[in-house]
Amino acid sequence: MKAPNNGWWRGGVIYQIYPRSFQDSNGDGIGDLPGITQRLEHIAALGADGIWLSPFFKSPMKDFGYDVSDYCDVDPMFGTLDDFRALVARAHALGLKVMIDQVLSHTSDQHPWFLDSRASRDNPRADWYVWADAKDDGNPPNNWLSIFGGSAWQWDTRRCQYYLHNFLTSQPDLNFHNPQVQDALLATVKFWLDLGVDGYRLDTANFYFHDAELRSNPGKGAPDPSKPDPAVNPFNPYAWQQHLYDKSRPENLPFLQRLRALLDQYSDTTMVGEIGDDDGLARVAEYTRGGDKLHMAYCFDFLGQPHDAPFLHGVLQRFDTVVGDGWPCWALSNHDCERSATRWGGPNPDPRLIRLAAAFQVSLRGTVCLYQGEELGLPEAQLRFEDLQDPYGITLWPQYKGRDGCRTPMPWQADAPHAGFSTGARPWLPVADGHTALAVDRQAGRDGSTLGFFTQLLHWRRDQPALRHGRMQLLPRHPQVVAFERDDSVQRLLCVFNFSDQPATLALPAGWIGAGTLAGSGLSGARIEGDTLHFEPWGGLFLQAP
Repeated sequence: MKAPNNGWWRGGVIYQIYPRSFQDSNGDGIGDLPGITQRLEHIAALGADGIWLSPFFKSPMKDFGYDVSDYCDVDPMFGTLDDFRALVARAHALGLKVMIDQVLSHTSDQHPWFLDSRASRDNPRADWYVWADAKDDGNPPNNWLSIFGGSAWQWDTRRCQYYLHNFLTSQPDLNFHNPQVQDALLATVKFWLDLGVDGYRLDTANFYFHDAELRSNPGKGAPDPSKPDPAVNPFNPYAWQQHLYDKSRPENLPFLQRLRALLDQYSDTTMVGEIGDDDGLARVAEYTRGGDKLHMAYCFDFLGQPHDAPFLHGVLQRFDTVVGDGWPCWALSNHDCERSATRWGGPNPDPRLIRLAAAFQVSLRGTVCLYQGEELGLPEAQLRFEDLQDPYGITLWPQYKGRDGCRTPMPWQADAPHAGFSTGARPWLPVADGHTALAVDRQAGRDGSTLGFFTQLLHWRRDQPALRHGRMQLLPRHPQVVAFERDDSVQRLLCVFNFSDQPATLALPAGWIGAGTLAGSGLSGARIEGDTLHFEPWGGLFLQAP
């Protein structure tokens, strides 16, 4: 029987927590679940509706928790199951939903399932992972590549076969063509639902199935450096293929329907899927339309370098064309990419751009995902090679520095050791230079602070039904300005943003003459003169129809 769902996630704000870097409660230099519980009031006061916790399951930590060795337990470095129960109880008491990161496409090579699978070709779990014989010349069965560089196939001497790993060699891919694998994974999802979680962020949600025939991907050549793609790392040959056979297979859809049917047995639950695909928006549409698969999904269109008005307009135009009744989740930063303040604003980002980007993000049709520290305006941390922990960055250094720069500890108290993150001698990553000046205690309650702006913006947004649930109509393309209308049955808004460091003007569209500025968001830098909008650099405004 389908349980009721109040749709809290639809148009809500989800705050992503990277547990290793949020708050260390025991002085070992690594953030943990009790530390998160201590800081939940910050998130509730900010105006978020829920939290997403990156993985905290048992793991050898070769990829910092995205290599799971036990889906149904907490890694001791993060705490215990009782610590998790306490976190959920405190979050719910504060009105926050709790979503956890479920890594279903692959496990650690230390997971008992893989230890059994690699032991022989005829044991009960022999077919739980993707195994293949070598070609006659000893090479892997096809040309599939790992996102972390090199072949996606690793030779195993126990079975004298290759196994598939779309990520690290220590992250073997599960074989979703085996119904037993699907059943076992769904049982782990149910385990956490029974503990009270309100939903899931699904890691690499389009990677579950592979082509059963193991056909090679067609090549497309090196990326054109003059046409940057936000979803592409130009230093990684993974981008040189059309990924037709190693991911985004049609068999994914029935499994997502099984997953949705399970969540639908629990009240007010949700799922957001991470989509890394050659056509991310199309995949978001496919995976979220119809109300029987993912509730929402996000791709990487806003997680790369381009951010000027024509680019943003183009993404929204394509979104309007392909998504239909699907539901997106919009993120500007996360634990896998350079922080948006630096990626969009350079080494010394203008605070006006940071605020404009936030106002733009919360105005879009969809759900908002805010990464920890964005509310402080944190720039990307610049780390020495000796401080790196990310295997991706260590492998591709120096052209690509990896993901550590967005994962450094959250600064809470400017004058405390390690900015209040840890009382230990050395945190797992150093607190970034320049972050202490942006610490929570330096910004809280201060007029004009970035934290104050985010808090005002998110609380204001809660009272704007057109932004949370309304339709969206994009205005014509402009070289500097992005503009669109949002409307529902009770409210009609015009949202306008000057994504340039130069002044701009825009003629008021038909039907908006005489409209008034909607106060309360904190956004500034624009004014109305007659039938023309005038913008300062990085200025924007919201108009409400009379």
